[in-house]
Amino acid sequence: IQNFIDTLNHTLKGVQENSSNILSELDEEFDSLYSILDEVKESMINCIKQEQARKSQELQSQISQCNNALENSEELLEFATRSLDIKEPEEFSKYVCVYHRVTMASAFRLSLKPKVSDNMTHLMVDFSQERQMLQTLKFLPVPKAPEIDPVECLVADNSVTVAWRMLEEDNKIDHFILEHRKTNFDGLPRVKDERCWEIIDNIKGTEYTLSGLKFDSKYMNFRVRACNKAVAGEYSDPVTLETKALNFNLDNSSSHLNLKVEDTCVEWDPTGGKGQESKMKGKENKGRSGTPSPKRTSVGSRPPAVRGSRDRFTGESYTVLGDTAIESGQHYWEVKAQKDCKSYSVGVAYKTLGKFDQLGKTNTSWCIHVNNWLQNTFAAKHNNKVKALDVTVPEKIGVFCDFDGGQLSFYDANSKQLLYSFKTKFTQPVLPGFMVWCGGLSLSTGMQVPSAVRTLQKSENGMTGSASSLNNIVTQ
Repeated sequence: IQNFIDTLNHTLKGVQENSSNILSELDEEFDSLYSILDEVKESMINCIKQEQARKSQELQSQISQCNNALENSEELLEFATRSLDIKEPEEFSKYVCVYHRVTMASAFRLSLKPKVSDNMTHLMVDFSQERQMLQTLKFLPVPKAPEIDPVECLVADNSVTVAWRMLEEDNKIDHFILEHRKTNFDGLPRVKDERCWEIIDNIKGTEYTLSGLKFDSKYMNFRVRACNKAVAGEYSDPVTLETKALNFNLDNSSSHLNLKVEDTCVEWDPTGGKGQESKMKGKENKGRSGTPSPKRTSVGSRPPAVRGSRDRFTGESYTVLGDTAIESGQHYWEVKAQKDCKSYSVGVAYKTLGKFDQLGKTNTSWCIHVNNWLQNTFAAKHNNKVKALDVTVPEKIGVFCDFDGGQLSFYDANSKQLLYSFKTKFTQPVLPGFMVWCGGLSLSTGMQVPSAVRTLQKSENGMTGSASSLNNIVTQ
């Protein structure tokens, strides 16, 4: 009920704000209409004046021509009359050109029809239709709320395709607005304690795909609204889609002291252990504690250990584990090594992995190992058994773990080429595991199992034929 009251108060505030905005927009629209009418009126007045000036100029020109012709004709008539009074042939011969002057007179070439008329009816107007249109001015119909169709929506490959439809046909719709936000609640969206809606505007179709997402929440809320040229309609009923994926950080409370660990990055730090050991020795010499602590504290700016569930890796086990155990289901994450990284391993391990144990050298861990020191090797490791891999080391490695199916597969994250698969039976929860020496690794989590990997898993049954020495191992 409190959530509903918050919604009502939020709606009431929205009514007040939106009403004020609409009144301002209405004034602007009418002012725009007045401005357009004034512009059209001015344009029409100019057309009438230009037509008046054109016709006046034509008529004035004709009047001037006629006056000149009339004056010339009077002179010619007087000349002709004088020639008729001449009696002497010799004298009359001087006037023989009178014929040519008469026939070539401008009066004979003059049109006695006005070039323009006084009719101005072609510039008359009839605004009866426009008046009717103005009288029918009304509020633009608000588009109805669309309906999101969950059946047509698709969540795959860290992308979400949202599809919707209009319950009533509306040819005035110009575009749609899609809003989304992440949440960990599968019920109705809440006003409080929720992330802000993210907006995608100007969608012309009735579906949209968001790609490249990190699924770091259990669900995502979606809602959509239709817009015409002037107004946006009501939101659709929100739809909640599941965006479940494995999210984990690196556990710096148990990582080797020579590793500088952040949430999703680990880097070799050759000075880490020495600095910490000197601190430990200093404390012991001061006699602050009668018994040395079994757990070393963090170095530098590392936060204090939170989990305290296991001893820190030491010796030559330059290892760090993920902070989230996998107990069921299918999961996927990716790992990218620095270009100059000399040695690293990627895989999974039981929580019981010893603090001196290296990945792949016990029956409680599985990994692929890359070595770029002295000689280049790429191999799968488990229970201290090694299987050389005759493939190129990819730029980024994808890790697929099917806990229930007992399968751990490694892929080229870009091409989705299968690198190697372990087929086993996990008897305990496993943790993502990483080893790095002279270099660094970065992780990408919150990822769904790619469709290409799912397809390969259906057609491929663990590559058991070429790796019998490592596969089909049932751990105790």
